[in-house]
Amino acid sequence: MRSSDSIIKKTEHFGAANYKPKDVVIHNASGVMVYNPEGEEFFDLLSAYSALNFGHRHPELIEAAKQQLDKVTLTSRAFHNSVLGDFYESLCALTGKEMILPMNTGAEAVETAIKTARRWGTDVKGVEENKQEIIVCENNFHGRTVTIVTMSTEESARRGFGPFTPGFRPIPYGDAEALEKAITPNTVAFLAEPIQGEAGVIVPPEGYLKAVRKICSENNILMIADEVQTGFARTGKMFACDWEDVIPDIYVLGKALGGGVLPVSAVAADRDILGVFEPGSHGSTFGGNPLACAVALKAIEIVQRDDYPKQAREKGEYFIKKLREIKNNDIVEIRGKGLLIGVEFNCSAEGYVQALIANGVLAKETRENTIRFAPPIIISYEQLDEAIKRIKKALEK
Repeated sequence: MRSSDSIIKKTEHFGAANYKPKDVVIHNASGVMVYNPEGEEFFDLLSAYSALNFGHRHPELIEAAKQQLDKVTLTSRAFHNSVLGDFYESLCALTGKEMILPMNTGAEAVETAIKTARRWGTDVKGVEENKQEIIVCENNFHGRTVTIVTMSTEESARRGFGPFTPGFRPIPYGDAEALEKAITPNTVAFLAEPIQGEAGVIVPPEGYLKAVRKICSENNILMIADEVQTGFARTGKMFACDWEDVIPDIYVLGKALGGGVLPVSAVAADRDILGVFEPGSHGSTFGGNPLACAVALKAIEIVQRDDYPKQAREKGEYFIKKLREIKNNDIVEIRGKGLLIGVEFNCSAEGYVQALIANGVLAKETRENTIRFAPPIIISYEQLDEAIKRIKKALEK
């Protein structure tokens, strides 16, 4: 068996340095627990940025993948496959939308939503071609493509990658009045995360999403909710927009939709929006492949059948309550919804992350001073108690 050190050295030698992972090698995993090659055990409280809502290797999801592997894995969209229509129907029922456009990664889904909004703007709203504008939020994170980093206000995400794509206007997050003021005759959409994840688990003021929905409707612009990280029960509701009973025009979905098995993403909207596409106008060789659809179908079934929103809501309340018992003067705030939780410090969180790892807990800092905790929703209360015990040991001074 190769050691963690040898694996890390090889990875860093041959791989581009666009990531700086923590010095932990995950060799195998089950449920909430992961193990390095030396056999050391860790609680995974990051869940691959919410892609592992079902935990590692959920047996039903693995079985769904195995069954489909014995039939057909990839057809491209040049032909029909026998699973795609079922996937569409299931995701339409879950979102309440009429149509689905499948892709693979969250960034692809965001790109798809941008293309949808721009074409809708010209074909339906009547905005002049090449004049369409989309309003976005400061400190957002929607992905890494050139067009998406155009929307970013984080310089490290943008340096050296220009020239950038025109047509985006950033405004402060959580400020409905700023949205109203930013709208012009060329505005076709407003794109935002219901809770900003990479920004440090920033929860907007109560009533913000309702106000956004009203403003978008009154001004005939599309409300696009990037629920890639917050969707599928992560925040204690099926979608984070549900906290304010808000239905966006477009859902952008990903991460947990793939069940922690493989990348699956999608845009969900009604026919009068996604109907702007015709054959050849957009696509993906792997988007909607049978293997992905089989896993996603099972994931959609499980998240509803086992009431993951309730699980995340109740376990999240318990987790936050326990975290607030930690005695550490460096902690500024503990915030979040469901099992998407941020612990903000008045200093760099890097040292605390290393202390967590030393105590067998995997989490990661974001924006330098906030640790994000997002355990698999299947985590038991017994496991939560043990994880909290280790967290307290790592964070208490």
